[in-house]
Amino acid sequence: MEGAGVQSLSMASDPQSDGAPILTAAQQRRSDRVFLLCLAILGGTYVLLLLATVLADVFYTTPGHLWRALQSPEIRHAIRLSLLSCSLTTLLSLWVAVPIGYLMTRIRFRGQSVVDAVLDIPIVLPPLVIGLSLLILFQTAPLRALERVFPVTYAVPSIILAQFMVACAFAVRTMRATFEQISPRCEQVALTLGCTRSQAFWMVVLPSARKGLLTAATLAWARALGEFGPILVFSGATRMKTEVLPTTVYLELSIGNLEGAVAVSLLMVAAAVVVLVLIRTWGVEQPLNRSL
Repeated sequence: MEGAGVQSLSMASDPQSDGAPILTAAQQRRSDRVFLLCLAILGGTYVLLLLATVLADVFYTTPGHLWRALQSPEIRHAIRLSLLSCSLTTLLSLWVAVPIGYLMTRIRFRGQSVVDAVLDIPIVLPPLVIGLSLLILFQTAPLRALERVFPVTYAVPSIILAQFMVACAFAVRTMRATFEQISPRCEQVALTLGCTRSQAFWMVVLPSARKGLLTAATLAWARALGEFGPILVFSGATRMKTEVLPTTVYLELSIGNLEGAVAVSLLMVAAAVVVLVLIRTWGVEQPLNRSL
């Protein structure tokens, strides 16, 4: 019985047992090169498409177009409002993402999978639907009463709220991944030494998550900068009032100023490049403290 089992195992591992041809070393290398070349062609096509779109914008406009765009009062207002709203959105996103990410990784509770799915809703929903949902929400009686005192819809607060709805979801995912990479052993040691849970969090966990915080902040800021659909529906695109950079591109296109739209787009591309550099340089490290 044992001899028969060994014989069948050796036949299964023998390439000649099922009629497969034996390749020489040169043939195997040639086959590997062809396979990798096919993969490179498929992936490289997408990479070339991305580079082509950016280069098309760069070569379409001129420094003069960019300078005239920066001199426009409407575009300068949009830049200032975008910087303000994106910064506030980033702070709010971190304020929410840090506790959610920590609780989702350290505490197990009933319905956790449901909460996890709810947190992904802003990522999978079409942006226009998010803006429409916010608009309908603020048509309810309690929020209509609030707007009589503190206007939100079609005002600057609506821009921040629309950006926050989407950007916060990305910050939550980043912070959850960060806390998952931090070994809980150091936290447990701090607890056994007499620290409270909050002291262990502020003194041990949060300092270890500083690079994840930076990554979450840059991702939230960049995502907020690129929001268009929710802002268009919930805030409108009023010049010098609720105009941010994405809606500036839309407005410039609507009046036929393609050069101005491309110039503003290049400003957003430059901001995206800065964000990518920050993430690549200071982003989340490899799993932290796993060796502890």
